[in-house]
Amino acid sequence: MTLIFRTGLLLALAAVLPSWAATPARTLVVAQSIDDIVSLDPAEGFELSSVSAFTSLYQRLLQPDPLHPSQLRPALAASWRAGSDGRSLTFKLRPGARFASGNPVRADDVAFSLIRAVKLNKSPAFILNELGWKADNIDASIKVVAGDQVRVVWPAAVGASFALHILSAPVASIVDSKLALANAQNGDSGNGWLKTHSAGSGPFKIRQYLPHEALVLDANVGSPAGAPRLASVIVKNVADAAARRLLVEQGDADIARDLGPDQVAALHGGVHVESVPSAAVDYLAFNAANAENPALKNPALWEAARWLVDYDGIAGKLLKGQFKVHQAFLPTGFPGALNDRPYRLDVARARAILARAGLKDVTIKLDIFNQPPYPEIAQSLQASFAQAGIHLQIQPAVGSQIYAKVRSQTHQAAILFWIPDYFDAHSNASAFAINRNDGTKTVAWRNGWVIPALSDKTDAAVRESDAARREQRYREIQREVQTHSPFVIAFQAQDQVVLRNGVKGYVQGLLADMVYYDRVSK
Repeated sequence: MTLIFRTGLLLALAAVLPSWAATPARTLVVAQSIDDIVSLDPAEGFELSSVSAFTSLYQRLLQPDPLHPSQLRPALAASWRAGSDGRSLTFKLRPGARFASGNPVRADDVAFSLIRAVKLNKSPAFILNELGWKADNIDASIKVVAGDQVRVVWPAAVGASFALHILSAPVASIVDSKLALANAQNGDSGNGWLKTHSAGSGPFKIRQYLPHEALVLDANVGSPAGAPRLASVIVKNVADAAARRLLVEQGDADIARDLGPDQVAALHGGVHVESVPSAAVDYLAFNAANAENPALKNPALWEAARWLVDYDGIAGKLLKGQFKVHQAFLPTGFPGALNDRPYRLDVARARAILARAGLKDVTIKLDIFNQPPYPEIAQSLQASFAQAGIHLQIQPAVGSQIYAKVRSQTHQAAILFWIPDYFDAHSNASAFAINRNDGTKTVAWRNGWVIPALSDKTDAAVRESDAARREQRYREIQREVQTHSPFVIAFQAQDQVVLRNGVKGYVQGLLADMVYYDRVSK
């Protein structure tokens, strides 16, 4: 298949991709949509395609085991010890580690990276805020105590185990401070440059990123993580799922992602499908802060919507096993996850709820990603909601446009997904169940759900030291979100990745950043 790109991209790829007849032996070509990318700076990027690239580009002090994400293992840290105060950790860096630039990894880089992420205060900064870190206290919280040691302290009433999980999240990636500052403009700590470049120590580095076209990675043979087996990875933006299927079938791509169930069912010729458990939960969100549509802040609308989703029809018949019904914000596999299913399709009940609230002939603009399975889900919702007098105007767009609207609170409703940033129940709880309207940009904040009392309960849960009581607290919080929030949580994903039969060593884990190309061969 001949693919047409801009001249700039053809020149960028010419050295590594001489022909599309077959992909070169040490170049992996991945066909997927990368239209969601807003930034490739780990202090800012918070989209699925961005986050899935960060493990290839950056390392953290410690990272989750690929197959057992609850277990943390050293990465740039050789070791660490908790302070007797219960609110500090001292990390000793692994000797000889270098960034892709050749610069040594120093304790100063660790301090720079964590301070930078908090002060930039981009979308993922709220994860670090969970330790009580803010712009006015972060400088005093991160201290270099030797050339190869850094001490971190935090004011939040949480223990060292929780802090370690926070520091394993992509936003805590360690950035080459010398390279970032050399490319800084107007005091942005290199943020503008890092949107399209990399400054990490991971097994790959960015050769070139062209928005909506391709992300080209070259091997970082000196990575502390070890030299990758591949020379390069090309993540091609292929917007159409059917086109992705043809590319991988014909051998013009080695891996294809996000095929719809019909494309997966029709696959043939030298490929196989790997089903990977995912912690992604999919939900419908109503923006209670939207001033142009007052119905969106009415709890009766939220309650009725829970009875207007054809959960079994969408998961079983429409999406054919790519999703399972799941109605709580903690995914199955996380301690404390609720796995009951209190809601089902019941149009009569929804009509009665709306009638009591005086809601009729409501029209709502529904933003969705223009990729499978979201058009299919939206069409099902449109049909069932219409039966109760709610008219959904479906507005498909590329991922970056959807994220921009949601992050600026300018959407009315959207079908979205959320994946934990670290393996702890608080990762999702802090997103869905904290919003005091204090500038912390959680999922609840993005949808205008101000919940100071529930926020206090969620803060108390993360401070709970008894494991059984902690799980019970999170079950109670999930129940409140499940029954009273502007979120209709409906599904948990099961990723289906299509690979050419010759592709070996690909690993993908439960969390969004757990995509590993470094051991791939073909």
